[in-house]
Amino acid sequence: MSQVLHIKNMVCPRCITAVKNAFTEQGHDVQDVALGEVVLNQPLSKTSRDTVSETLKKLGFELLEEGRSSLVSKIKTLIIDRIHHNEEERTENFSTYLADQLSHDYSYLSRLFSSVEGITIERFVTRQRVEKVKELLFYDELSLKEIAYRLNYSSPAYLSTQFKKEIGMTPGEFKKLHRPGHHPLDSI
Repeated sequence: MSQVLHIKNMVCPRCITAVKNAFTEQGHDVQDVALGEVVLNQPLSKTSRDTVSETLKKLGFELLEEGRSSLVSKIKTLIIDRIHHNEEERTENFSTYLADQLSHDYSYLSRLFSSVEGITIERFVTRQRVEKVKELLFYDELSLKEIAYRLNYSSPAYLSTQFKKEIGMTPGEFKKLHRPGHHPLDSI
């Protein structure tokens, strides 16, 4: 009988490796590890769960109990994965995507997220998109138009407006700084 555990603060492939190592080093039979979750072939005992939880805390992660915080973590993980790690063209909006992925009505997810995080899902998405824009600007491989298209903005002008509202400068001004200035994904 397998067990799915939800892990907070997993935002990149290195996080997946670190979490997988934490479980395997303690002798747990890991079936799969993805952003935000671990699937074990055998359920954890209470003692093992406590030990794993402490190990994960030392690495900057948190083992979540099932419930509200677990669902909010899933929302964040899906958004981060879609913006930062998925190169596929996006044809549906985030509300439809989240509702489909989590099998909940979007209005419920939105209210839950806002009550737990203190910001809306839309604001969280905007922050994540702006962080991705900062990264792409820093590496200077794409034009602003290409970045806007890749991140599903309606136009480069709209991207610039959101960027300036969030960062306090235009993408061009940011690019001239020649320094990354972006934050770790789990701190946004």
